[in-house]
Amino acid sequence: MGIRVGEAIRKRRSIRKWQDRPVPRRTLERLLDAARLAPSSRNGQQWEIVCVTDRARLRGMVGACMGQEHVGKAGALLFIVNVPSAKWEYLDPAIALDHVTLRAVELGLGTCWIGAFDEREVRRILGIPEDRLVVIGMTVGYPAEEPAPRQRRSLDKAVHWERY
Repeated sequence: MGIRVGEAIRKRRSIRKWQDRPVPRRTLERLLDAARLAPSSRNGQQWEIVCVTDRARLRGMVGACMGQEHVGKAGALLFIVNVPSAKWEYLDPAIALDHVTLRAVELGLGTCWIGAFDEREVRRILGIPEDRLVVIGMTVGYPAEEPAPRQRRSLDKAVHWERY
């Protein structure tokens, strides 16, 4: 039956050490399909993803991602872009990539959000048009580490019932 959503949520980790193993295109398509199926404001579906798998281009992205060496060793790098005037221009892409993080667990892959990047360099290297907003990146690949779960605050500290 596969992994359940609750289990995927508990098992998801930010991975920064990767096996030297390419991610097959069919596997990436299954992963990216999870993003495609994510909800978006008014079903606008305005975001797009640039998927990088070329080893030389991945290594070239390290500088654009503020020296994060794991970017150059991942199986793939995703950058999600959106129309700058789109309602929820940051939220819709984040929902889509969160779907990716959970599907990745099911497929035996790891992910790591990439928020530190030079937008101008990312735009240049990936040929992203000026009329698009570069929102966020994500590395994907086969993990070469199993980080322990990070401490999370308790539910009673995170949730207020009925009123703040």
